[in-house]
Amino acid sequence: MVSAWLLPPGSLRVPNGYPMTTSLSLASELERIASALESDSSSSSEFSLASIAERIAKNLGVKPDEVALMGVSNRWRHLHFLIPESLKHVGFIPLSSTSAIAARTARESRPDIINNLAGIRHATVFEGVKIGGETSEIIQKMISAPILSGDKVVGVIQVSRKGANPSVAGPDFSADDLGKVLALCKPLGKLLQHVAGDS
Repeated sequence: MVSAWLLPPGSLRVPNGYPMTTSLSLASELERIASALESDSSSSSEFSLASIAERIAKNLGVKPDEVALMGVSNRWRHLHFLIPESLKHVGFIPLSSTSAIAARTARESRPDIINNLAGIRHATVFEGVKIGGETSEIIQKMISAPILSGDKVVGVIQVSRKGANPSVAGPDFSADDLGKVLALCKPLGKLLQHVAGDS
Protein backbone atom coordinates (compact mmCIF):
# COMPACT_ATOMS: atom_id res chain seq x y z
CA MET A 1 0.00 0.00 0.00
CA VAL A 2 1.23 3.46 -0.92
CA SER A 3 1.78 5.59 2.17
CA ALA A 4 -0.09 8.89 2.18
CA TRP A 5 1.89 12.04 2.69
CA LEU A 6 0.57 15.00 4.55
CA LEU A 7 0.40 18.67 3.74
CA PRO A 8 1.39 21.54 6.01
CA PRO A 9 -1.69 23.37 7.25
CA GLY A 10 -2.84 26.16 4.99
CA SER A 11 -0.37 25.31 2.25
CA LEU A 12 -3.06 24.91 -0.39
CA ARG A 13 -6.59 26.18 -0.52
CA VAL A 14 -9.62 24.42 -1.93
CA PRO A 15 -12.02 26.49 -4.06
CA ASN A 16 -14.35 27.23 -1.12
CA GLY A 17 -11.43 29.05 0.55
CA TYR A 18 -10.80 26.58 3.37
CA PRO A 19 -7.17 25.51 3.80
CA MET A 20 -6.27 21.88 3.24
CA THR A 21 -5.99 19.89 6.43
CA THR A 22 -2.98 17.82 7.42
CA SER A 23 -5.06 14.70 8.02
CA LEU A 24 -5.65 13.92 4.35
CA SER A 25 -3.28 12.80 1.63
CA LEU A 26 -2.74 14.90 -1.48
CA ALA A 27 -4.77 12.41 -3.53
CA SER A 28 -7.74 12.87 -1.18
CA GLU A 29 -7.36 16.64 -1.32
CA LEU A 30 -7.26 16.59 -5.12
CA GLU A 31 -10.50 14.59 -5.07
CA ARG A 32 -12.01 17.21 -2.77
CA ILE A 33 -10.93 20.09 -5.00
CA ALA A 34 -12.31 18.30 -8.08
CA SER A 35 -15.67 17.84 -6.34
CA ALA A 36 -15.74 21.53 -5.40
CA LEU A 37 -14.98 22.47 -9.01
CA GLU A 38 -17.80 20.25 -10.25
CA SER A 39 -20.27 22.10 -8.05
CA ASP A 40 -18.81 25.57 -8.79
CA SER A 41 -16.79 25.82 -12.00
CA SER A 42 -16.17 29.55 -11.45
CA SER A 43 -13.84 28.67 -8.58
CA SER A 44 -11.26 27.16 -10.95
CA SER A 45 -9.43 30.51 -10.94
CA GLU A 46 -8.55 29.90 -7.26
CA PHE A 47 -6.90 26.57 -8.07
CA SER A 48 -3.18 26.38 -8.88
CA LEU A 49 -1.61 23.45 -10.73
CA ALA A 50 1.79 24.95 -9.88
CA SER A 51 1.07 24.46 -6.15
CA ILE A 52 0.12 20.84 -6.74
CA ALA A 53 3.29 20.29 -8.80
CA GLU A 54 5.39 21.70 -5.96
CA ARG A 55 3.81 19.24 -3.51
CA ILE A 56 4.36 16.33 -5.89
CA ALA A 57 8.01 17.40 -6.22
CA LYS A 58 8.48 17.59 -2.45
CA ASN A 59 6.90 14.18 -1.93
CA LEU A 60 9.18 12.53 -4.49
CA GLY A 61 12.35 14.39 -3.51
CA VAL A 62 12.75 16.26 -6.78
CA LYS A 63 12.89 19.95 -7.70
CA PRO A 64 9.67 21.72 -8.76
CA ASP A 65 10.95 22.07 -12.34
CA GLU A 66 11.35 18.28 -12.46
CA VAL A 67 7.56 17.78 -12.45
CA ALA A 68 5.69 18.16 -15.74
CA LEU A 69 1.95 17.97 -16.30
CA MET A 70 0.63 17.76 -19.86
CA GLY A 71 -2.91 17.80 -21.20
CA VAL A 72 -4.17 15.81 -24.19
CA SER A 73 -5.81 17.70 -27.03
CA ASN A 74 -8.06 15.23 -28.82
CA ARG A 75 -8.93 17.92 -31.34
CA TRP A 76 -5.33 18.54 -32.38
CA ARG A 77 -3.98 15.09 -31.43
CA HIS A 78 -1.14 16.40 -29.30
CA LEU A 79 0.07 16.89 -25.72
CA HIS A 80 0.54 20.44 -24.44
CA PHE A 81 2.40 21.52 -21.31
CA LEU A 82 0.42 22.82 -18.33
CA ILE A 83 3.38 22.70 -15.89
CA PRO A 84 6.15 23.95 -15.95
CA GLU A 85 4.50 27.18 -17.05
CA SER A 86 7.65 28.21 -18.93
CA LEU A 87 7.03 25.34 -21.39
CA LYS A 88 3.39 26.27 -22.10
CA HIS A 89 4.21 28.33 -25.18
CA VAL A 90 7.31 26.49 -26.37
CA GLY A 91 5.48 23.84 -28.39
CA PHE A 92 3.54 20.61 -28.21
CA ILE A 93 4.14 16.88 -28.59
CA PRO A 94 2.22 15.05 -31.34
CA LEU A 95 0.52 11.92 -29.99
CA SER A 96 1.90 10.09 -33.04
CA SER A 97 5.51 10.81 -32.04
CA THR A 98 7.61 7.65 -31.89
CA SER A 99 10.46 9.31 -29.97
CA ALA A 100 8.52 11.16 -27.24
CA ILE A 101 8.03 9.12 -24.08
CA ALA A 102 5.02 11.25 -23.09
CA ALA A 103 3.28 10.44 -26.39
CA ARG A 104 3.86 6.71 -25.87
CA THR A 105 2.54 6.98 -22.30
CA ALA A 106 -0.63 8.68 -23.59
CA ARG A 107 -1.16 6.25 -26.49
CA GLU A 108 -0.56 3.07 -24.49
CA SER A 109 -1.99 4.33 -21.16
CA ARG A 110 0.95 2.63 -19.47
CA PRO A 111 3.30 4.00 -16.79
CA ASP A 112 7.08 3.64 -17.01
CA ILE A 113 10.08 4.01 -14.73
CA ILE A 114 13.21 4.80 -16.75
CA ASN A 115 16.37 5.11 -14.66
CA ASN A 116 18.74 5.25 -17.65
CA LEU A 117 17.01 7.84 -19.82
CA ALA A 118 20.21 9.26 -21.32
CA GLY A 119 20.98 5.78 -22.65
CA ILE A 120 17.76 5.35 -24.65
CA ARG A 121 16.40 7.10 -27.73
CA HIS A 122 13.96 9.85 -26.79
CA ALA A 123 12.92 13.36 -27.80
CA THR A 124 15.08 15.96 -26.05
CA VAL A 125 13.77 19.22 -27.52
CA PHE A 126 12.14 20.41 -24.27
CA GLU A 127 15.19 19.51 -22.16
CA GLY A 128 17.09 22.37 -23.77
CA VAL A 129 14.62 25.02 -22.63
CA LYS A 130 15.76 27.09 -19.65
CA ILE A 131 13.25 27.03 -16.80
CA GLY A 132 13.17 29.94 -14.40
CA GLY A 133 16.28 31.48 -15.99
CA GLU A 134 18.49 28.56 -14.90
CA THR A 135 20.75 26.55 -17.16
CA SER A 136 18.95 23.47 -18.44
CA GLU A 137 20.15 20.06 -17.30
CA ILE A 138 19.83 16.65 -18.92
CA ILE A 139 17.03 14.40 -17.67
CA GLN A 140 18.68 11.24 -16.39
CA LYS A 141 15.75 9.42 -14.73
CA MET A 142 12.01 9.61 -15.20
CA ILE A 143 8.61 8.33 -14.18
CA SER A 144 6.00 8.81 -16.89
CA ALA A 145 2.35 7.97 -16.18
CA PRO A 146 -1.04 8.58 -17.81
CA ILE A 147 -3.48 10.97 -16.13
CA LEU A 148 -6.92 9.40 -16.37
CA SER A 149 -10.53 10.51 -16.36
CA GLY A 150 -12.38 7.23 -16.04
CA ASP A 151 -10.64 5.01 -18.58
CA LYS A 152 -9.74 7.93 -20.86
CA VAL A 153 -6.22 9.40 -20.92
CA VAL A 154 -6.56 13.19 -20.49
CA GLY A 155 -2.93 13.96 -19.73
CA VAL A 156 0.52 12.75 -18.73
CA ILE A 157 2.55 13.37 -15.59
CA GLN A 158 6.33 13.08 -15.76
CA VAL A 159 8.59 13.29 -12.73
CA SER A 160 12.30 13.45 -13.50
CA ARG A 161 15.74 13.75 -11.97
CA LYS A 162 18.13 16.00 -13.88
CA GLY A 163 21.89 16.31 -13.73
CA ALA A 164 25.16 16.05 -15.60
CA ASN A 165 25.17 12.28 -15.05
CA PRO A 166 22.96 9.65 -13.33
CA SER A 167 24.82 9.73 -10.00
CA VAL A 168 24.60 13.52 -9.72
CA ALA A 169 20.89 13.41 -10.62
CA GLY A 170 20.05 11.39 -7.51
CA PRO A 171 18.74 7.95 -6.60
CA ASP A 172 16.87 5.71 -9.01
CA PHE A 173 13.09 5.93 -8.96
CA SER A 174 11.50 2.98 -7.17
CA ALA A 175 8.23 1.07 -7.34
CA ASP A 176 7.17 3.05 -4.25
CA ASP A 177 7.80 6.32 -6.12
CA LEU A 178 5.71 5.03 -9.02
CA GLY A 179 2.94 4.10 -6.58
CA LYS A 180 2.89 7.66 -5.23
CA VAL A 181 2.57 9.03 -8.77
CA LEU A 182 -0.14 6.54 -9.79
CA ALA A 183 -2.21 7.42 -6.70
CA LEU A 184 -2.48 10.96 -8.08
CA CYS A 185 -3.39 10.10 -11.68
CA LYS A 186 -7.17 9.74 -11.32
CA PRO A 187 -7.69 12.79 -9.08
CA LEU A 188 -5.43 14.82 -11.39
CA GLY A 189 -7.60 13.65 -14.29
CA LYS A 190 -10.71 15.08 -12.67
CA LEU A 191 -8.92 18.38 -12.10
CA LEU A 192 -7.56 18.60 -15.64
CA GLN A 193 -11.07 18.25 -17.01
CA HIS A 194 -11.91 21.52 -15.25
CA VAL A 195 -8.72 23.58 -15.52
CA ALA A 196 -7.38 22.49 -18.91
CA GLY A 197 -10.36 21.43 -20.98
CA ASP A 198 -9.65 20.09 -24.47
CA SER A 199 -7.77 22.65 -26.51
